[in-house]
Amino acid sequence: MTKRQHTKLVHEGDYVAEVDIEIIDTGEGWSPYISIDDAQKLDEVREYLKKGDLKSATRIARVFHLNPV
Repeated sequence: MTKRQHTKLVHEGDYVAEVDIEIIDTGEGWSPYISIDDAQKLDEVREYLKKGDLKSATRIARVFHLNPV
């Protein structure tokens, strides 16, 4: 079993968050996958961004505001 760090982007509205997660590769069946905790972290960040709660989102991720060019 190998574990490696990965940064996942979560886009919601005018915001994008970089969330650090761990990818687990067992070399079997459904591999590679992420842990339940990391999946919940991604969902949590998405919900914070939907609500506009940037303070809570920035506790778990790096948040960026998108500006149109």
